[in-house]
Formats: sequence, structure tokens, C-alpha cells
Amino acid sequence: MTEHYAKQGTYENEPAILLKYGPYSAILLPRIGGNLISFRDDERDFRFIREPEGQDWHSFIETPMLHGIPVLFPPNRYDGGKFEFDGRSYQLPVNEEKTGNHIHGFVYKSEWEVVRFGSTEQMSSVTVRLRFDEKHPDFAYFPHRVTLSQTFTLSNEGLRQQFDAVNESAEAIPFMLGFHTSVNAPFAPGSGKEDIQCGIAIGERWELNERMLPTGRKQQLSEGELALRKGEGDPYFESLDNHYTASKTELNAMTLFDRRANVRFVYEAGDAYKHWMVYNKVANGKFFCPEPQTGMVNAPNVELDADQTGLIRLEPGQSWTAVSRMYAE
Repeated sequence: MTEHYAKQGTYENEPAILLKYGPYSAILLPRIGGNLISFRDDERDFRFIREPEGQDWHSFIETPMLHGIPVLFPPNRYDGGKFEFDGRSYQLPVNEEKTGNHIHGFVYKSEWEVVRFGSTEQMSSVTVRLRFDEKHPDFAYFPHRVTLSQTFTLSNEGLRQQFDAVNESAEAIPFMLGFHTSVNAPFAPGSGKEDIQCGIAIGERWELNERMLPTGRKQQLSEGELALRKGEGDPYFESLDNHYTASKTELNAMTLFDRRANVRFVYEAGDAYKHWMVYNKVANGKFFCPEPQTGMVNAPNVELDADQTGLIRLEPGQSWTAVSRMYAE
């Protein structure tokens, strides 16, 4: 009989929702960004996501960006924190001193409300919600009521993440979303970075200026990047903090094959995410971040059509939904 549950618990003394279904388990921290900080195959001791355990916990509390699946709303950098949309001017706080930009949005540290959790013979799941409104400390920077929801479901098919957004304000809003997903590479005990082979469905690289903002021009992929696109790459071939379009011909996913364990981990971002950031913390050899985004970095300020920047116009009352998935095969 398949073991399954969804229950309240703790992680490093922090309130958590614990999910279990068959070999898979997951841990979500509602009070710290609604961040799902663990996805494991317990039977084989695979840890697919970088977890903020032990000595990492305090750095995670300060900057919960390099563990789990942090929600970026809006994602990545904005030039001086400024942009315009529908004749309205926005000034986000400049929180990256070295570039003079705003980075990563407002909700990755916010407390999310647990809406429901439960388990059946088919799945275990949890839904968390954030109402971004006048009560949120950053509402002054983005003065629109938006309800964000995440539902994480464990089943025989792995981990499914559904993200929903509803514009509950009286005007159209610029909608921009991404995830700073941190993946253990390798994910299997006993394996080293020499055992893994990586693929990412990247299309073309966006040129970035000295402030890490897109110029609007594209660059040719290097040999290492081409290997990643073919599914035969090394995520640590050099220091990466690069921005790409998503491939239009391949499944929009990151794959990580462990030759020693003979297991492939798949992160299907889904077609709603048209761009990627790829970051590997100076080729550290332990984890990297394949970050799916709906649009380009600095999208409202890039002088390209919306079909290229990916900037979404969400009308009053309009909802937006996308699904991502993680599993091993």
C-alpha cells in the first residue's frame, strides 16, 4: 500500500507542510515565501532541490534565494527600479547596490497563507496563497491588488506545481513571474559532478550590459552552451549568470542525467515560461539555478515587441495559470 500524507510539521523549527506520496516527499515553508524547499526520492535518497539545512539555515533566512523554489514577482533586474506601463510610472526599491537595480521582487520573503492541504490514494497536495494588497509592505511600489496561489501535488508522476494569479485591481497590470529554482547537481549520494550530464531548453543568449541588463541584442551560444542545449552539457563548464530565450522546438525543460546512478531528473518548466536565467554561483560544482521566467529581464524597459520581451498584460479580473513539473525517470 502506498504511503501518503499531507500534514503540519516543522523544518529547522519553522512551521512547515510535509507531503509524502510513495517514494516522493516534499516540504513547504508557508511563512518564508511559500517556498517549497525540499523534493526527495526517499527510497533512493535523492535530493533534487538544494535544501537550507544545517549551516545554510541562517543564510537562507537572510536571503532565501539559493534554496528551494523561490517565487520571483517580478523576476530578476529592473533598470534603477524604474519602468512605465500604460502611462503609469513605477519606482521599485534599488536593492542591488553593485548594479543600481531592483532585483527579484516582493514575495520571496513574504508569508503565504495555507489555504488547504490533504492526501488521497492518488496524491498529496498543499495550496498556499498570497494576497498582494494594501496590507503588503511593498504595495506602495506596485499598487495593484493581485492574488497569487501555488498548489504543489505529489503523485506517481512526481511533483506538480500549479501557479495562479488573478488581477483584482481596477486597471491592467504588467505581469512578470519567475522562479529562482536551486537544483542539486549531483542529486544522488556518492555521485560527483563528473557523473552528471545536463540539458536546458535554451534558444539564444541575450546580451547583457555591465549592469546585467539586456541590450536587446542576441549572441551566439558558446560550445558549452550548445552542449547544454543538446542535453549533453556540464552546468559548471564556466561561471554562468546568463539570460536566454527558451527553445521553440524542444520540451521547455532542464534535464540532469546521473550516469553512475542511471537516473534522469527532469524539471519541465512549461510553455508559459518563455525565457531562462542560468546561474551556477561561480561554477561551484554543487548546485545551479535553472530559472524559468515568463519574460525577459527588465522587460518593460526593453525596446522590443511584447511577443519578444514576454511582458504580459493582465486585465482587471483576468487570471493566469501555468503548470511545471519535476520527476525522476
